[in-house]
Amino acid sequence: MATIQPAPKMDILKKQSSHEIPKIDLSKIDNVPYFIEKEYIRDIDDDFAYEEVPVEDFYENENEENFELALLKLDDGSKDKLTVATPPRADINIIPETTDDFIRNFLVKLNLLKTLNAFQNEWYEHVQSGRLKADDVGSVPDIYAKNQQLADQVKFFKFEVDRFKKAAEKAKEEYVKMKKERDYHRMHHNRVAQEKNKLITDLKRLKLHYETYEPLLKNMKDKYEGAIRDKIVNQLERDRAVAELGAIKSNENLSPKDKLEKKDMGPTQKRLLEYRNGEKALREEMKTKKPEEPFITNRHPKDSEFPPETGLNPYLNRLKEDAHNLTSIRLSQTIQAHNLPISSIAIHPRKMIAVTTSDDKSWKMWTIPDGQMIMRGDGHTDWVSGCEFHPNGKMLATSSGDSTVKLWNFEKQKCIHTFTDHLQAVWDVSWHSCGNFLVSGSRDNTAKVWDLNSLRCRYTLRGHADAINSVEFLHFSNIILTGSSDKTISLWDARTGLVAHNFYGHMNSVNHATFNLRGDTLASCDSMGVVKIWDVRKVSVTESHDFGPYSANSVAFNPLSTMIVVASDDGSLKSFNIQSQQLTPLAAHEDAVNCVKFDINGSYILSGGCDNTLRVWS
Repeated sequence: MATIQPAPKMDILKKQSSHEIPKIDLSKIDNVPYFIEKEYIRDIDDDFAYEEVPVEDFYENENEENFELALLKLDDGSKDKLTVATPPRADINIIPETTDDFIRNFLVKLNLLKTLNAFQNEWYEHVQSGRLKADDVGSVPDIYAKNQQLADQVKFFKFEVDRFKKAAEKAKEEYVKMKKERDYHRMHHNRVAQEKNKLITDLKRLKLHYETYEPLLKNMKDKYEGAIRDKIVNQLERDRAVAELGAIKSNENLSPKDKLEKKDMGPTQKRLLEYRNGEKALREEMKTKKPEEPFITNRHPKDSEFPPETGLNPYLNRLKEDAHNLTSIRLSQTIQAHNLPISSIAIHPRKMIAVTTSDDKSWKMWTIPDGQMIMRGDGHTDWVSGCEFHPNGKMLATSSGDSTVKLWNFEKQKCIHTFTDHLQAVWDVSWHSCGNFLVSGSRDNTAKVWDLNSLRCRYTLRGHADAINSVEFLHFSNIILTGSSDKTISLWDARTGLVAHNFYGHMNSVNHATFNLRGDTLASCDSMGVVKIWDVRKVSVTESHDFGPYSANSVAFNPLSTMIVVASDDGSLKSFNIQSQQLTPLAAHEDAVNCVKFDINGSYILSGGCDNTLRVWS
């Protein structure tokens, strides 16, 4: 199909050759040069059936509207849609390219624009003057067109070959890399298999070696039991010898008259008198003898003395006057405390002040309930896990993931000492009520009792099989409470460093354990949300409650021991009334709650969580 285009194409070519475009006078439009260019419109080959609509039928009777006729036309249209007709295939007629078009395309392809402009000018001059006719211009032989097509295909194929070569080289590199990785993993697998076989051989050898020692151990056990029996017999003989010695001494002091009377005594009376004299001498000897301390070796001259067990708790007297019983709890203040989760909270023993520790390696002191920051402490090289005020309120102890325990003095506003004996992260700290001792629990499965006067570790409490997550001194006592990831709770005597009782019952890691104010009950919580209340005197569970499935991270008694509050991983506090067995969830945190504390009077509750906030409940 041919189309007629006026001369602007010629003008565009002249513009490219930096010639000005001539202005066209409409009165002399006949003299404006133009040319005819052949263009081919490709037939559209698709599966859609085009239907010819007569124009005169479509606009016939356009002023009249017939509803029935419209319905009939709609029915006819739906029937036509159901019948799919195969469209006729269009015939393709290949028209050979003319010589002038071939020359133009050739010059454009080589970007010879000046030559193209000269050719165009001369060509149209000859055409207008009649010296060149359309019939004189022949078509390009097919061989040239085919050569051009073949050249284009060769160029395209070369490009594809280069692309496939690059892809093949890349695939080869990947193959070599994967082959090396396969060889490395195969070698690693062989090494692991060899180590496994070696470990199996060593275990078998150790088992055989252990079996050879079993008779020796049994023999030593029998010897030990025999030594214990001999020791008891020797003690009895010693007591008898002391009694006889006392009797001899008493006989020496008797007057001749008493000796004569003693001669008149029968054998039974003599033995009774000797026994009484021996007991009297033994009592006098025990009074003059200085008590031994078998558990203290290489004693330091600055070591503190543990206070005697009086069983008196001054807080119980204040409890009758000042304690509050919170019946309805509501959120009263939210403090954006840290940039990372809050791990623990400590409340000042006498002032409305609290300290928070965080994963951002710092601790901060706040006024309660205003939320004004008073002081900040930086010095730990890892997250700070626990803190507690000194009983006089002038110092603070903090524990950290950097395996240290630091002491901070508020008057000096600095860290005054760092304990570094733990081998792994320290989870919690607690002060003795006298203020001279501090206990810390660590991930290295031990708890340590620190002396603040000699600044050394007095005892290392060993017995747990996994990390110790919480530690606490009983108020005005030398008893230490520990909760461990080995699912047990233990009571220790701080004076000897020995375990007194173990509490078994949890099926999961114990996250926290605490005493009530009276010290006769303790509560513990584990990683599956189970909370247990224990009777310390009976060493048994009195109540068990499942607040799961989310982990229970901390638990606290109110001062009257009538309610506990649990910090949960589901972002809520769970208030449980022990008397009425009523559970009340307190939702305000936007993420897991890590710690919760009652103040000593029970007037408010503090909670901190992974949403970086400290919240005050009253």
